[in-house]
Amino acid sequence: MTDRKTALITGCSTGIGRVAAETFQRSDWNVIASMRRPEAERELGVLERVLVTALDVTDPDSIDAAIRAGVERFGTVDCLVNNAGLGGHALLEQSSDRMIRAMYETNVFGPIRTTRAALPILRRQGGGTVVNVTSMGGLMGLPLDSIYCSTKFAMEGFTEALALECAPLGIRVCSVAPGAYLTTAFSANTIDELDAGEPSVVAYARRVRAHMQRVISGGGGTTADPQEVADVIYRCATSDMPTHNQVGRDAEMLMGLMRAGPRQAFVDQVAAMLLPAGETA
Repeated sequence: MTDRKTALITGCSTGIGRVAAETFQRSDWNVIASMRRPEAERELGVLERVLVTALDVTDPDSIDAAIRAGVERFGTVDCLVNNAGLGGHALLEQSSDRMIRAMYETNVFGPIRTTRAALPILRRQGGGTVVNVTSMGGLMGLPLDSIYCSTKFAMEGFTEALALECAPLGIRVCSVAPGAYLTTAFSANTIDELDAGEPSVVAYARRVRAHMQRVISGGGGTTADPQEVADVIYRCATSDMPTHNQVGRDAEMLMGLMRAGPRQAFVDQVAAMLLPAGETA
C-alpha cells in the first residue's frame, strides 16, 4: 500500500466529470471514475490507477457497491466529487412531476446519498474532502430553470451546513459553481419540457428562450472551460479553499454584480437582461 490518495468522482462519462478524472489521474491520484453505464467507456479504463465502475446516484445499492469496489482496489477514499447532475428547462407551469422528481433525485438526493455513504470512511481515517459541483444557477435564479436552480440552491446550502458539521472531524466540504448555465454542454443530460402546456404558455416559453439565447450570443457566451472547473475541484481536494467557489468569467462577472448592491437590485438587473420586455403569456 502506498501513500497515493484516491478520488471517487461521479458522472465521469462526459464533461466536467471526465476531465476531473483525467486531472486527478495526471496528478498521481488513484481515481474511481463512476458512471451509470461503464460498459460504454473506452478511454478512462485504460489509464493507470483508474477504476471505471457503475454508480447511479439514484440507487443506494449502486453507490455502496461502487465504494466497496474502490476501497477493495485502492484501500480508501480521500476525496468524493459529487459531479453527476441533471438539467431541465421549463416554466414551472410546464414542469411535470417526472421532471421535478428526476432532477431532485439526481441533483440533491443523489449527492446526499453518496456523501452519507462516504463520510464514515473519511471520518475513520481522520480527514478528507467532499466537493459538490453545483452551478451559478445555485446562487441566482434563472427564467425557465426554476426547478433546476432550486436543486442547486439546495446543494449550496447543504454544502455550507455540512462544512460546519465536518470541520471538527478534519473533513473539508466545498462547492464549485461553474457558470455553465450559459452553455448547452449539459444538453445530453437535460429534460426539456418547453413545448408542454397550453399554446400561449408554450409561445411565451419560446419567446423567453429566444431572448435569452440572443443575449448570450450577443455577449459572446463566455463560459467556464471544463478544465478550468476540474482544476478548481482538484485544488479543493489538495489545498485550503473557501467553502463556496465560482468558476468562469461569466460567474465572476455575475458575482461582481451580486456584491455591488442590494440583492433586489441584482435580481432587477437579471430580469432586465434575460426577460423580453413587456411580454406575458
